[in-house]
Amino acid sequence: MRKLLVIDDHDDIRENIAEILGLAGYEVITAENGKRGVEKALKEHPELVICDIMMPELDGYGVLHLLRKNAATENVPFIFLTARTERQDFRKGMEMGADDYITKPFDDIELLNAIEIRLKKYDILQGKYADDEKGVSGLITDLNASGMLKLDPNNYEEEELGKKLTVYLEGRRPKYLYFLRKGKVKAYRVHEDGKEYITNLYTEGDYIGYLPILENKVYEDSAVVLEDAVLARIPRDEFMDLLFKDIHIATKFIRLIAQNVQEKEERLLSLAYGSLRKRVAKALLDIHAKFGVVLDISREDIAQYVGTATESLIRTLSDFKSEKLIDIKEGKIRISDIQKLQNMLY
Repeated sequence: MRKLLVIDDHDDIRENIAEILGLAGYEVITAENGKRGVEKALKEHPELVICDIMMPELDGYGVLHLLRKNAATENVPFIFLTARTERQDFRKGMEMGADDYITKPFDDIELLNAIEIRLKKYDILQGKYADDEKGVSGLITDLNASGMLKLDPNNYEEEELGKKLTVYLEGRRPKYLYFLRKGKVKAYRVHEDGKEYITNLYTEGDYIGYLPILENKVYEDSAVVLEDAVLARIPRDEFMDLLFKDIHIATKFIRLIAQNVQEKEERLLSLAYGSLRKRVAKALLDIHAKFGVVLDISREDIAQYVGTATESLIRTLSDFKSEKLIDIKEGKIRISDIQKLQNMLY
């Protein structure tokens, strides 16, 4: 049962809201003023707060300020109740981090709908997402489904690109966030010696190119199609406007991006210091996670992902096959023993 806190100095309003929420299946705690409300929030750890603005001792703005300053309550959804509809009141509350407003008088359905929407948002923003493209795509998909982020790739124009055609080039400033509807794409950098190093691999359902947009930088790598692709092009400015309409969503997204950057840095370190067997094992596991059971990708591309010569990769793959870690049929690799490959990394 989800726990909600109702703060209002009017006994009849407070009790009426508590009754409505109790009938809807919520556990409800109440407070008769702002000071008591903060005390109960810090003690009871509610999953959502409904708070009147005009109250004695400590008004709703003060309650919100104190809860947002405390690490235990800084992300708890906060809904204001107010009889005041002046524009500056709405703006002040939203600038302070309120999630919603409900104006008195209100009906039961309006209140329950507002609570349901904010709890869904809370669940998504507290959720665990992988620190890679799948995690980012999953977060955006969940936010879209909840109605909190209007970023449906179906609403944007598509671009069809054949194998080996370029999606974007290193050094260029991004104009679009790409959504890969079909096909496979690799991102890569070219070393000073002219060799390519694959920085990322993308498959259907991935968003491509969000990091330079968020960092306001040029592309640090290039992207090219591995398998005939269809990409939706979401204009950069539209993506940024949608993302930063809600500071909580933006913060979650940026934290996820930071994890993604850390993972890439760790992979670069492994390329520098890890043995070739470990590096190949890690590459096969990464590609398996992105592309599925059958690794339909060229030896040259795997070598670029590992950061080694193609000949060295082929010798290592041959060893793995003889050790029954992988199977190779018609040039396609299938992992036979994921556990042993994973254990090789440690």
